[in-house]
Amino acid sequence: MTYKHDLPEIIPVFPLPGALMLPRARLPLHLFEPRYLAMLDDALKTPERVIGMIQPNRVPGRDGHGLHTIGCVGRVTQFSETEDGRYMITLSGLSRYRVIEEVEGFTPYRRARVSWAGFERDLGPPETDPGFKRPKFLALLARYFETRGLQTDWDSLKEAEDELLINSLSMLLAFEPEEKQALLEAPSLSTRRETLVTLIEYTLRGGDNEDIMQ
Repeated sequence: MTYKHDLPEIIPVFPLPGALMLPRARLPLHLFEPRYLAMLDDALKTPERVIGMIQPNRVPGRDGHGLHTIGCVGRVTQFSETEDGRYMITLSGLSRYRVIEEVEGFTPYRRARVSWAGFERDLGPPETDPGFKRPKFLALLARYFETRGLQTDWDSLKEAEDELLINSLSMLLAFEPEEKQALLEAPSLSTRRETLVTLIEYTLRGGDNEDIMQ
């Protein structure tokens, strides 16, 4: 069990468009840039072994990328090195965080001072979704998979726990970075499921409603 006081105030952050990590979920990553290899090396030297995933956020009128306010931190739970010096790692999601400020320093990767306040629920047991109507949801999902030419193990989807199903689909389905951010910031599992349904329906309509996310 991880507690809020176990999490550091300053964390390395990995801005990666479209990569979504959620609490109690696992995110595989392929690291090959020197700055992120250095980030992994430094993370493994700490007792927490955490890396903060976050969406870049382009600031109008400025070069480079800012960061969204909210990200999710994960602990490095698996890693292996390839023959050419790259790493395959797995992050296990712990908690979302709010960026207070970026921290300047001598590391080649970015770091941020963060707050864990407001995300205490992330460190608890898996969430449930009392209003989840699974047959209706799976029928909608089947239409989405058909239009995208995707295959899946439907028996596993029928049996998966609410949180595992909703969060896994939120992470895996091909949504835009801002849509992934909306899924991340959903305050509860029920809200995330509602957002997920909205995005799937939007895709099935061919994206003809520009105001759907506003």
